[in-house]
Amino acid sequence: MNSFVIAAMLLVLLGLAYQTGWSRSRAVAQSSGQRLHSRPIYHGVWVALWVVIPAALIMGLWALFGPGVADQFARSQIPAEIAAGLEPGQIVNAVSRIKAIASGFGIIGEPQPFEAEAARALSQFQLYGFLIVILAAAIIGIGALLYARGRIVPGLRARNQVERVITLLLLACSGVAILTTVGIVASLLVEAIRFFTFINPLDFFFGTVWNPRFSTTGTGAEGDYGLIPLLWGTIMVATIAMLFAVPVGLMAAIYLSQYAHPRVRNVVKPLIEILAGIPTIVYGFFALVTVGPFLSGLGATVGLDIRATSAATAGLVMGIMIIPFISSLSDDILRQVPQSLRDGSLGLGATQSETIRRVILPAALPGIVGAFLLAVSRAIGETMIVVLAAGNSPVLRFNPFEPTSTVTVTIVNQLTGDSDFAGPQSLVAFALGLTLFVLTLILNVAALTIVRRFREQYD
Repeated sequence: MNSFVIAAMLLVLLGLAYQTGWSRSRAVAQSSGQRLHSRPIYHGVWVALWVVIPAALIMGLWALFGPGVADQFARSQIPAEIAAGLEPGQIVNAVSRIKAIASGFGIIGEPQPFEAEAARALSQFQLYGFLIVILAAAIIGIGALLYARGRIVPGLRARNQVERVITLLLLACSGVAILTTVGIVASLLVEAIRFFTFINPLDFFFGTVWNPRFSTTGTGAEGDYGLIPLLWGTIMVATIAMLFAVPVGLMAAIYLSQYAHPRVRNVVKPLIEILAGIPTIVYGFFALVTVGPFLSGLGATVGLDIRATSAATAGLVMGIMIIPFISSLSDDILRQVPQSLRDGSLGLGATQSETIRRVILPAALPGIVGAFLLAVSRAIGETMIVVLAAGNSPVLRFNPFEPTSTVTVTIVNQLTGDSDFAGPQSLVAFALGLTLFVLTLILNVAALTIVRRFREQYD
């Protein structure tokens, strides 16, 4: 209900401010006989920004500091004689119970008399506080509306100021994305450094045995945390996926871009791209229930021992998943090759297949290679398929028909359950995540470098 009231008030202020600025600018232009510097639409947006920004700022401050103020008020409602006999943790629990009663969610057991009274007072405090904030935002918004309305003159550079605000907004959005990436990397790095206080980095990066044990004594009983089996399993699964997805996706892209009739293309391409919208957990069930038993039965027919849960099963299904990724990117790249190159090749007597092999593919090769490397990054970071289909066996094996484990599967295993992040058993997930991040970053940088280095520019 509070969110609805806030949204309704902001929308009313926004609409009123825009209409006021728009009509006021037209009236000023007619009465003065001068030409406006900016169109009336910019004056409306300018006034709306003057109104909405301070009102939204007040709402934001209340949303930021309101919970803390409510906690302090609830703490103050606990009688002094009762608070004196409570530990700090018990006081926090009492405040939580008071807030739960005030919110209407209820608590376990019967509330004590002081809790019911404190919850009633807290409910009233929150209501009055919310009304005061709404009233203050409305008053400030209306005041800003009158102030901005009075500043509208023919020479007002409303468009410049509106565009400046929009530029700052876009810059803030870009900053959020950058800061989010920096925060992710920083959190991984800090926790990974904590992990390396338990385990020698050389033992982690070059170890061939993965056998973590539950001990945080720091006496060498933490177990073995060798990355090589997990890294090899990741590379093996991704390689199998790419061996299946690259030829299928590339051939599909060639057909769609060079041979398919427009009507056929308009039907086939969306059908292929539907594969990208299927949740990965569904692919995992498909691998576990269908593909794994099929490969096992096929191996028994030809005399091979193929496990239902193996690197081959996970890689094959993962390849199916990334086919639309390769196909769509390659199709777009192939269609960007200038028509003049095709016409020139055909005019010299080359067949369509020769034109594709000797002209179109070489011209589009940098972009296609970049698409392949981006698809490899997608395959390396996949989790749910390998969780269900790879077998979760962190042993260094070179047979793709046997169970294996990957970095992502191990991260899931190490963070599953009650983790206190105090020992290497949980902190190793951050070291694995940092390793995976660096690996995918290198692949992405390599893809961008290849595209920029070898891309040909056509007129």
